[in-house]
Amino acid sequence: MATSEADNELRRHVEGRLIGLRTNRYSWWTHARELADYILPRRYKWLITPNQMARGSPINQHILDSTGTLAARNLASGLVSGVSSPTRPWLKLKINRIDSTQTSPISLWLGECERLLYLIFQESNFYNSIATLYFDLVVFGTGVMFIYEDFENVIHCYNPCFGEYYIDLDGHYRPTICYREFTMTVSAVVDEFGLENCSPAVQGLYKDGGAGLTRELVVAHALEPNVGKRTYGVSSQFKFRECYWEWGGSAAPQGGAAYAQGFLRKRGYHEQPNICVRWDLVSNDAYGRSPGMDALPDIKQLQQEVRRKGQAIDKTVNPPMEADIQLKNQPASLLPGGITYTAGLMQSGNPGFRSVYGNWKPGIAEISEDLQEIRDRIKRTFFNDILQTASQYETRSNVTAVEWDMRKSESLVMLGPVLQRIYDEGLKVVVERVFAMAARAGILPPAPREVQGAAINIEFISMLAQAQAAASTSGIERLLQVVGNLVGVDPSVMDNIDVDFATNKYSALMNNDPRIIRAPQQVADIRAQRQQQQQMMQLAQQAETAEKLAGGAKTLSETNVGGGQNAMQAMLGAGA
Repeated sequence: MATSEADNELRRHVEGRLIGLRTNRYSWWTHARELADYILPRRYKWLITPNQMARGSPINQHILDSTGTLAARNLASGLVSGVSSPTRPWLKLKINRIDSTQTSPISLWLGECERLLYLIFQESNFYNSIATLYFDLVVFGTGVMFIYEDFENVIHCYNPCFGEYYIDLDGHYRPTICYREFTMTVSAVVDEFGLENCSPAVQGLYKDGGAGLTRELVVAHALEPNVGKRTYGVSSQFKFRECYWEWGGSAAPQGGAAYAQGFLRKRGYHEQPNICVRWDLVSNDAYGRSPGMDALPDIKQLQQEVRRKGQAIDKTVNPPMEADIQLKNQPASLLPGGITYTAGLMQSGNPGFRSVYGNWKPGIAEISEDLQEIRDRIKRTFFNDILQTASQYETRSNVTAVEWDMRKSESLVMLGPVLQRIYDEGLKVVVERVFAMAARAGILPPAPREVQGAAINIEFISMLAQAQAAASTSGIERLLQVVGNLVGVDPSVMDNIDVDFATNKYSALMNNDPRIIRAPQQVADIRAQRQQQQQMMQLAQQAETAEKLAGGAKTLSETNVGGGQNAMQAMLGAGA
């Protein structure tokens, strides 16, 4: 495949930058190996080596007590349920002050866009990938996820593990530069990038078929902003550029030439196609610091003491023995219930076999108590004490759902700065990326005329915000209840309440579908129609009353009153 001068320059640029990023990452890489050894060995790569068939061998030889892994998993699960849960709303689109909880055409459009975004997240592998990112985040301090277009599910997400990727910052200290190395089989490379884009070595292996399809090669990947004067042949309309290439010709057959130039893929993106989230930052470090780093000394101590406790129990149950020298060459049994016969035992008073330690016993109870203290310290380091609300607080039989949500959301206050970084570096980029892809695919409904050209803001709904909204709804309920009780005493008290506004506010705080509440114009039309019907009914009643009065007057006018005689005269038949 022929290459252009721009491709040659880009190849030199990305390979040189990757080597520099590898050097800068070295100290983080070695620290992450310890974290993986003691907490999460399955999400780390020490060396990116192709055709390494021992990668499935046991990789958790350092873990004797899984408290650290379980505590990290609990924290990651808490982030999933508290920040981006698949079972509750966690984002809201707004245009100026208009959001999806109102009843205008803009609100209805925003509500439909939110529904489609949730549907895309639900139908794709987003929630699985974001859970993996949170696990990486709490252990290694850095989590990375790529979001690509997918024909079937709109998006598909990928999570490289620590050891595969390299991070760097742009001029605004944002982690927008991401390089990585990973392995792929020949069959997977051809399937993903196309046979015509592969090197002659890979093409030969693919055409030969058989075992050649399972050969692995190292694929390098570069993703960085496409800004400045040097865009290396990528259109300047794209904000980011990406390229894949075969690193080092690792799949070249014996005697074959390594592939030197050319890319498996080179393309641009209108928005950032990946997220890189850090737990805690120091100055302008590219990689983050994590609770796993804080808990690592305790986790190491825990493993050491668990090993010592096992040895103590072993020495207690099966201690080293000592015996008289005369028993050296005699048959002996140390099995439970076994008998060893010794001559002259009764006369000498020698007890035969006995423990080397005599009456001394290791302090297993003290070791167990210290182990529990270490486990509690590890759990607190991973915020388990504030996330596990159900097990940490005594509950009552009459506890309300609002109170329970407030208890759970209160725990997230301790994670405030981290949550904000997750929103800014992670979820905001994800929503912008998915919204743009859905718009280009024609999935979103046509925007109203008022929306076109307006900026859409993203607001994230944490459990704390939901609890505060729930508390506001109880205040509205109590006010309306009090006013309702006073209506029987003085009906004019309702003049103080704007019932329409209270209804809209209550529905918005409950995050209901905006279509539940009618638009103000619809309400005005319904009320005008009702008033017109009432007026027509009043007119009909007035006409009916007038008709009755007219009929009564006619009847009275035709009544025989006796020619001027009074009633008594008429009854007596007297004359005039």
